[in-house]
Amino acid sequence: MQNLSPTASQERIVSLDVLRGFAILGILIINIQSFAMPGAAYLNPMAYGDMTGLNKWVWMGSHIFADSKFMTIFSILFGAGIVLMTSRAEQKTGRSAGLHTKRNFWLLVIGLIHAHLIWHGDILVPYAICAFIVYFFRKMSPRSLVILGVVVLSIHTVLYLLVGMSIQTWPDESLASAMSSWAPDQSQLNAEIAAVTGTLSEQVSHNSETAVMMETLVFLFVFLWRASGLMLVGMAIYKWNILSAGRDLSFYRKGWIMGWTIGIPVVTYGVLQNFNNGWTIEYSMYFGSQFNYWGSLLVSFGHICAVLYLVKKGSFKWLQLRLAAVGQMALTNYLMQSFICVFIFWGVGFSLFGTVERKWQFLIVVFVWIVQLLWSKPWLQRFRFGPFEWLWRSASYGSWQPMKRAKRLS
Repeated sequence: MQNLSPTASQERIVSLDVLRGFAILGILIINIQSFAMPGAAYLNPMAYGDMTGLNKWVWMGSHIFADSKFMTIFSILFGAGIVLMTSRAEQKTGRSAGLHTKRNFWLLVIGLIHAHLIWHGDILVPYAICAFIVYFFRKMSPRSLVILGVVVLSIHTVLYLLVGMSIQTWPDESLASAMSSWAPDQSQLNAEIAAVTGTLSEQVSHNSETAVMMETLVFLFVFLWRASGLMLVGMAIYKWNILSAGRDLSFYRKGWIMGWTIGIPVVTYGVLQNFNNGWTIEYSMYFGSQFNYWGSLLVSFGHICAVLYLVKKGSFKWLQLRLAAVGQMALTNYLMQSFICVFIFWGVGFSLFGTVERKWQFLIVVFVWIVQLLWSKPWLQRFRFGPFEWLWRSASYGSWQPMKRAKRLS
């Protein structure tokens, strides 16, 4: 480890930072629902809150263009980062396993603290665990990585379809338990609101209990296959020089058009089918969710190509620089979103949980975007890392990393 150090500013790939910043801001569009509303509303929009007028349109837009899309982009970038970091380590020392293990161990620690004490919707824990697994496949050819990634992604679909086909045979108590999570009654909703807006101990207890479910049942059915599969795909498209903006403008223009013109109709059709089927657990949970599960891959690729097209064109340069700064401080900004939203909605702050409609939630998202776009670039002009990046890297490399940038001599 003594011969290794964090990536210097001049070694960073700007397109990756821009995409990472784009993804970090985008995931809040969906995460805001879990901060602001009872958990059932995340999967079943009819479970809580008004779904008419502007509220419905906000939900529709966020589902079609954002739900699973930005998480897909971030997972792809995480896989690309594994290849990038390990290849650089191996060029310098001939080894990468030690650094990779330390980085993901400390990411897991940060994620567990975040998940159990701050917000149960944490993604750092599943990412850290999946990264331990996909590391062993990083040297496969891009074609093999894509094939393996799609196979891994398909396991979730197989599991969901099998469970969905068996639902008619479930014992009454099992179906009732599933229904209580999918469409909780008013007493259950009131209990969740009371826990989230209650005392600090009640909030932590509720949060940790939900985090355990996310790290076990949800991880085994969803995150393990989704995150791992996308990391493998991310390794492949990084090796194809797509993420580093190494292709020509025509490639990104065609990818942008193809991703959106195929993916958006697939996701939209799935939404309409869910409404036509009344958002029942029998259809929407297991069968109806698959349109977005797969359609989001194409929409996400369209998003990636759109951003990289603009990067190569040099469009909105001022915004690119701001997004790159947000992306360079991705861990800090991700955790910062949790701190801000928990303070707004939970009992440690203003206790607005369950009272803010979707249309107003989106305004809060825009507010957080503005804050993060404004603060990240000035911070990095004075410091080498974001606060949590500094902590993570110091732990990973086994020594305190210099934080402040050297002052320029006039």
